[in-house]
Amino acid sequence: MKVTVAKTAGFCFGVNRAVNLVKQLLREEKQVCTLGPIIHNPQTLSQLRKMGVIEVEKPEEAPEGSTLVIRSHGVSKAVKEQIMHLPVHCVDATCPFVSKIQEIAGEESREGRILFLFGDASHPEVQGIVGHCSGQCNVFLNAQELTDFINRREILCDSAISVVAQTTFQLSEWEKCLKILKRVYTNARIFDTICNATAARQKEAAELAQKSDAMLVLGGKQSSNTAKLFEVCRQFAPTYFAQSTEELPLSALRGVHDLGITAGASTPASIIKEVLVTMSEINEDVQNQNTDSAEDSFEEMLEESLKSLNTDEKVHGVVVGITPTEVYVDVGRKQAGFIPASELSADPNAKPEDLVKMGDEMDLLIMRTNDQEGTIMLSKKRLDAAKGWETVAAAEESGEILTGTVTNVIKGGVIAVTNGVRVFIPASQATPSRNDPLEDLLKKEVHFRIIEVNRGRRRAVGSIRSVWKDERKAQAEKFWETAEEGKEYTGTVKSLTSYGAFVDLGGVDGMIHISELSWTRIKHPSEVVNVGDTVKVYIKGLDREKGKISLGYKRPEDNPWEILKKDYPVGTVVEATIVGMTSFGAFARIIPGIDGLIHISQIADHRIEKPQDVLQMNEKVNAEITDIDFDRHRVSLSMRKLLEENQEKEQSEE
Repeated sequence: MKVTVAKTAGFCFGVNRAVNLVKQLLREEKQVCTLGPIIHNPQTLSQLRKMGVIEVEKPEEAPEGSTLVIRSHGVSKAVKEQIMHLPVHCVDATCPFVSKIQEIAGEESREGRILFLFGDASHPEVQGIVGHCSGQCNVFLNAQELTDFINRREILCDSAISVVAQTTFQLSEWEKCLKILKRVYTNARIFDTICNATAARQKEAAELAQKSDAMLVLGGKQSSNTAKLFEVCRQFAPTYFAQSTEELPLSALRGVHDLGITAGASTPASIIKEVLVTMSEINEDVQNQNTDSAEDSFEEMLEESLKSLNTDEKVHGVVVGITPTEVYVDVGRKQAGFIPASELSADPNAKPEDLVKMGDEMDLLIMRTNDQEGTIMLSKKRLDAAKGWETVAAAEESGEILTGTVTNVIKGGVIAVTNGVRVFIPASQATPSRNDPLEDLLKKEVHFRIIEVNRGRRRAVGSIRSVWKDERKAQAEKFWETAEEGKEYTGTVKSLTSYGAFVDLGGVDGMIHISELSWTRIKHPSEVVNVGDTVKVYIKGLDREKGKISLGYKRPEDNPWEILKKDYPVGTVVEATIVGMTSFGAFARIIPGIDGLIHISQIADHRIEKPQDVLQMNEKVNAEITDIDFDRHRVSLSMRKLLEENQEKEQSEE
């Protein structure tokens, strides 16, 4: 038996993008929900469910705080607007080709044109496109439905119509419909929206079926494009449909000489490989019965068929081009090699131009070979991760401290990349305190230990906090070795309470009592310092047994009484502010921290009943310092003395 696998068989761009996006979200420890099955393939769906993916039929069914993924088929405009008002994070995995049709439908209908949409009205892609159309939209499954519609004369022949098709619409049927449309509608604006990959897959399937004794179509029964492939192939050869190896029609295939195999856009390479291996076993049985067969060994043909599906081959490449989204490399083959930016580094924020330069040589892993386009998609990130994994796994046993860069802040923690490996660090292990914001770690270099490794899933969990605790312990030991009263330190204000401020001195914390923060009376430490401030302090007291440190913050040179002694001797005239009044006088602020008393007898040059007869609160007055008691911290002021001196001066001038 000769087996030929279609080069275009398997995952298309849109499906592959959606599935990879879901897996990436899972790697980021997110709770993932998909709006309907992300792919029409039972094996892949089963695998994703085991990984924790939840399928919901309606957006409102998604749990609060989860990540809701819109599948490649897309959704209507109304559904998107509904999702925006739900307490979920939305990730749109709509295939770019489908999004383009949605845009066309919206723009054409806004111009007042009637939309003709060719596709399956029950298919979610078609329903989503209809949901972006604000005017009249007519859906046709085939040329016959179109002909019946035209015969009913519901739309005039000179009407302005715009025509699009479902991305997976059968190419031959599309061509039939276009012939009819062009003959009837003179103002038709036609958009060829069938996906290039779909068209190529159907064309290749037809060509392969014409050269084969039988065709095997692999894919999910719910897949529209797989069903179209089946219809295409059965026109030229007996065709069989299978979702997996368990559904292979083995008895029917045993007598086939030339077997062609194609697969729908939602069929993973692993299914195709399994089928090929099974066919190899069938062929081996036949060869055992006919040892004189002149056919090439099936093992060789199997190997040849698998070449385009090989995702584990390593190659050596040289950088020959760099763009913001891709790096082009020469790998010594006829195909052009390229590395998507997302496959260049485990750091999603890294830019290609910062990572590589022209002429750089590197080992790479083949991700996908596209013989039709003549390209090879490569990955440096995955090869680096494979090499670095053993280093990370070994670090769990050795306790080695690793260095990495935080690339993502996710729900429940952060992701740090080290040796090309993504390490999850839970929030409880990421910062010294649970209240510290994780966002402060983003793009920062951090040191951590590996505290858990899952070799089966190749996942590692790290702890920054354990390293931080060890560093603090070492700093604390060094501090206590040299600490003594009066020694000055520069620290960072860590937290505030009603009775003081706690300062990180590097390994240990000390406290500045509220009375030590200012020479003036304050109600709360925040009047002087804030969390994060850098402050200069000195040790006032040490309790080594309890590990408590009392800190001083006020400087002797800032003592207002020292300032008063130096700059405001008795006899100095000052401008003071009235800050309080009693029955025996008024208090006036000379400088911050020092209030002086103006006795009621010293307020005016005549008798007054109470200070309020002459003064008001916050009024500025001129007064002379008449006495200072530094021991009792009292200052006497006189306004009367200045008034009398002014009167005497005026009289002498007369």
